[in-house]
Amino acid sequence: MLGYLLGRSGLDVLVLEKHADFLRDFRGDTIHPSTLELVGELGLLRDFLRCPHQRLERLKMVIEGNAVTIADFSRLRVTCPYVAFMPQWDFLNFVAEQGAAYPGFNLKKNSQALGLLTRAGRIVGVRVLTAAGEIQVEADLVVAADGRHSILREQSGLPLREIGAPLDVVWLRLKKSTHADPELFGHFGQGGLLITVDRGDYWQCAYIIPKGGFEHLKVQGLNAFKGCLVSLKPSLADDIDDLRSWDSCFLLTVAVNRLQRWWRPGLLCIGDAAHAMSPVGGVGINLAIQDAVAAANILVPGLAAGQGIDHLCARVQRRRELPVGLTQAWQVFVQKRILGHVLVNSGVVPGPLRFLRKLPMLQLILGRLVGLGVRPEHIRIRETGAG
Repeated sequence: MLGYLLGRSGLDVLVLEKHADFLRDFRGDTIHPSTLELVGELGLLRDFLRCPHQRLERLKMVIEGNAVTIADFSRLRVTCPYVAFMPQWDFLNFVAEQGAAYPGFNLKKNSQALGLLTRAGRIVGVRVLTAAGEIQVEADLVVAADGRHSILREQSGLPLREIGAPLDVVWLRLKKSTHADPELFGHFGQGGLLITVDRGDYWQCAYIIPKGGFEHLKVQGLNAFKGCLVSLKPSLADDIDDLRSWDSCFLLTVAVNRLQRWWRPGLLCIGDAAHAMSPVGGVGINLAIQDAVAAANILVPGLAAGQGIDHLCARVQRRRELPVGLTQAWQVFVQKRILGHVLVNSGVVPGPLRFLRKLPMLQLILGRLVGLGVRPEHIRIRETGAG
């Protein structure tokens, strides 16, 4: 997204992609109203919504046999008051195709960033492994957007603050054979907490487990795990045989952290490379896009005015660290006071969930917090790079 915005603004940018395509099983397929609003501001919404997706106006959870609305997006004052579930490869392909219209935007696939190039204490580029061998790419600014296990961040020496999380997530898909309420998102009971996302012909499932508890779950046996899933969501009884082995289950090790400083001379970290988010709320990809928009809004006019890159990188951090910090704060609250409670006291409804039934206004507040986030960004730069 940052590469697209810079190319759209007439700057020369090279995006390095490790793989030959985007067809991989991402975990972040939730496109929130904040991101849809940005796509609309770019004039791309009509084409974007032609990509396969499902829409969700409310998040609901079954608590003590009753469906309770957790977050309501339908009353947000935005163009698209819903969450769109879209395979991330479709999202990435769409952005890459739009970027290809601009001469300054270049996407190089099969190109893995191996490390940073440093000269006189300044980052001046990256070492890149390509199909033809290793090459060096020099640049005025390197942006590390290579995720929570960022190689570039690690080599930068920037200090990372670990906040921690008491849980991990087991991801799996189950073939869908029955019609169900697409808004029925969470299932709480004696077996813990199960999140299911209706993806048309299959369920995308996330089962919450204690940190480091995956091996213990496997010791209990696959049949016991299948039984637990069905106890939480009885309608899965018709689909559960689609889970044939542990090879179909993938462990997401949850991490919550952020850099104390997002930049050093010649380098800027954004997205998960700067701040790994909890899966709570599914906000990670949307926070990363907010970072990209803020970075473009600051870099493009700043460079045009002759301002120094390092000064501009510091401004990006100042712009984004408060929204990120506040988002991580409420994620940690949910992890400790709700999810952690569920893991320790299986079947006992946490107090905050009881309040949701008594105070419907909280559903609107959570819809605003999850759907739009803290201080959402907007496109502030003009299109000048068309060929």
